[in-house]
Formats: sequence, structure tokens, C-alpha cells
Amino acid sequence: MKKHNFNAGPSILPREVIENTAKAILDFNGSGLSLMEISHRAKDFQPVVDEAVALFKELLNIPEGYSVLFLGGGASMEFCMVPYNFLEKKAAYLNTGVWAKKAIKEAKAFGEVVEVASSADTTYNYIPKGYDIPADADYFHVTTNNTIYGTELKQDLDSPIPMIADMSSDIFSRPIDVSKYICIYGGAQKNLAPAGVTFVIVKNEALGKVSRYIPTMLNYQTHVDGGSMFNTPPVVPIYAALQTLRWIKAEGGVVEMERRAIERAEMLYNEIDRNKMFVATVADKEDRSRMNICFVMAPEYKELEADFMKFATERGMVGIKGHRSVGGFRASCYNAMPKESVQALIDCMQEFEKQHTDL
Repeated sequence: MKKHNFNAGPSILPREVIENTAKAILDFNGSGLSLMEISHRAKDFQPVVDEAVALFKELLNIPEGYSVLFLGGGASMEFCMVPYNFLEKKAAYLNTGVWAKKAIKEAKAFGEVVEVASSADTTYNYIPKGYDIPADADYFHVTTNNTIYGTELKQDLDSPIPMIADMSSDIFSRPIDVSKYICIYGGAQKNLAPAGVTFVIVKNEALGKVSRYIPTMLNYQTHVDGGSMFNTPPVVPIYAALQTLRWIKAEGGVVEMERRAIERAEMLYNEIDRNKMFVATVADKEDRSRMNICFVMAPEYKELEADFMKFATERGMVGIKGHRSVGGFRASCYNAMPKESVQALIDCMQEFEKQHTDL
């Protein structure tokens, strides 16, 4: 039976990325050595990093004066590294979910943090609007896509101060104006690579402005100067990231990724809105995530939640159980998700509806 991988992360990757990485794990570049056992300073590996950086810059149209870094620690480490490197006195944060809340907690250790707005009052099922960003803050931090709750900022905001963004789960799913940000970061295990590498896009001239001492490994300048090679980087995930970047370029770049994301999301949200058994957790269509589509059983069918999960699982759906804080279901539709898998889930929903309702 074909499996349809809707896991929220680690998540689906293009099949050719998996196959190419598997081949390199067995024999990297005909060296007779596994990718897992070569030195990160081997002459054959430096071109992998160089090409990955170049493709990052090309695909996202990154302006001059920015560095692309491959680090460890996941986005959770960046919650600390961001204020370490950029927060001198005050920072502004938009609270749109668990990960934003965790970032806020870390930043409070380094200075004043202004929470400009929050959607916690309704379990983060909308993106706040109409708030004021303090002009005297060092930066404004946003989480562009909220995997747990299914909300997403689909356009770059206008801010009177430099922005920083956690784009862990929607990077490369749409064009972005990198010039609006001094730092963009994310864990790779959604749209880029297996877990183990973190990407950071940082504006070089924004570094070195804080007065505190920054530990060597937590200082972005260390990794800019070292070309992500200050210490041993996660070689296998970086290689997989390169394969994904090549795939994105070959498929038509981020413009095509956005077209596909819109198509998939419209297909599934249209079915959720039509099907009397299900309800989207995010009512405002403008705020609905294209990456993580969350829905629950309609109140009158709540007792059938476990039955639908079993029904869908038996038909090859994987990873559609919603986060425990929301419940219901979550279909994560990252770049590598084929439209056919979304249609397969829709077919499940329609078949289940026919069995349990009078159409």
C-alpha cells in the first residue's frame, strides 16, 4: 500500500533527495568512503557547502551583504542565539504559538521584551493584526508559520525596525524579501533536510552591535568567519539540503513551490469546508497555513474522531493526528508533498462522510 506522509516534522522529502543521499552514504563521490565517515574538511565536501550556500542565495534572491550558515542545535538554539547577538536593550515579539512563546522566554534573559500582540486567548487560531511595533526596539521577531495551530504569515510584514523570523516550516515555500530581515533561521526538518542542521541567513553589518560578551559558539560572527566550519558541521543533513535545493531549482524555484502550495491547500481546505463531518480550526482564510492544515470533527461527529483516524490510517495516511494541544487532525503539506497524496486524503474524507451521513 502506498503511504502518504503528512508528518509535521521530520517530514516528507523528495524521493530523489532520499535516494541521492542514500547513495552518498554508501559511497561519496566514488571515494570508497561513506558520506558519514568523511572529514568535513575533505576537498570533496567543501564544494557541497559552497553550492548549498550559492543555491540558498539564488533561490531566495538574497542580497549582497548576507551570509548563509549551517549550524547545529535546531531552531530552539536560535531562540537563544538571536537575542545573544542582536538584543542590546529591547526587542519586540509577535506571539503566535508555542515556538514564538519559547523564543520570547529565551529573549527575556537578555533584555526587555515587548509582546506586541498575542493570539493565545483563542489557542492561537488566528494571526494578530493592528498592533504597534515599538520604534526603539532592536528588532521585531515573528514566527511565519505555526505548525501546531495551522496559521501562517504569507507575506513579509512592513516594520519600522529590522525584522527577524523563524521560518522553520515555510522556508522555500514562497518568495521572500530578505532585505527586510537581519536574520532568518529555521530547523531543516520540514522543507529542507533531515533533522540535524539549522539554516541561518544573517545580515553581516547587523552583527557586532551588542556590548555583551558572546560565547564563541553562540556568536554568529564565529560562523560567518569560519564558513560554517568552525567545528564539525552535520555533514549528512547538509548534503541532503543540497539535494533538496537542487530539486527546488529544477522544479521551478520558490515561485513554483508557492503555486503548488496554494493548489494543495485550496484542495484540502475546500473539502474541509464542504464536508459536514469536519471543521477547520482556523476560521479566517487569510490566516490559514498552507503548510500545516489543521481540522477537527464537527461537534455532532466528535465521537467518530478515533474511527476516522483508523479509517485513514488503513488507507495509507501517515502522521495526520493533530497536536495534543489542538486535537483533531493535521495534514502537513510541505514542498515535497505530491498533489496525489492530498487527493488521497480528500477521497478518505469523502468516503467516510458517505458511510456516516445522509448526503
